[in-house]
Amino acid sequence: MRAAIYARVSKDDGSQTTENQLLELRRFAQPQKWTIHREYIDHASGAKGDRDEFQVMLKDASKRRFDVLLLWASDRLTREGAYETMHYLKTLDGYGVRFRSYTESFLDATGPVRDLLIAIAGWLAQQEREKIRIRTLAGQARARAQGKVIGRPRVAVDVPRLASLRA
Repeated sequence: MRAAIYARVSKDDGSQTTENQLLELRRFAQPQKWTIHREYIDHASGAKGDRDEFQVMLKDASKRRFDVLLLWASDRLTREGAYETMHYLKTLDGYGVRFRSYTESFLDATGPVRDLLIAIAGWLAQQEREKIRIRTLAGQARARAQGKVIGRPRVAVDVPRLASLRA
């Protein structure tokens, strides 16, 4: 069976790595006798589906280049919510591609219970994304209250000089 691995971390600043996910997923595929077709790796938030490698993976799935998509957890696929999670999984299913979550073996169930569990997992991923957002805003507010400047440094623009250069 041909497998694809999809790994994702939220940041592209070097502070996060997909290597832990990849090592375990490769190790998991071996005893299954799955051939790894390709590893799709994104360093972007799961809040939207416009991630580059995610889109390539969906395109390859539509061409039946692999039979099973292996993930560390369903929240690596998306944090958009239950509806979007179900949409992506139904899309993969329509292409004949199975879905396997390494850390969520309960998602391997079949029938309507599987759909319910996937919807719950998608909702939980969305809630976690919201908690991360709230913690980030709280941290920024605390830093501002302590006098720290958040964001890009201000740039002083000499408007009269700029106008004279345009003339």
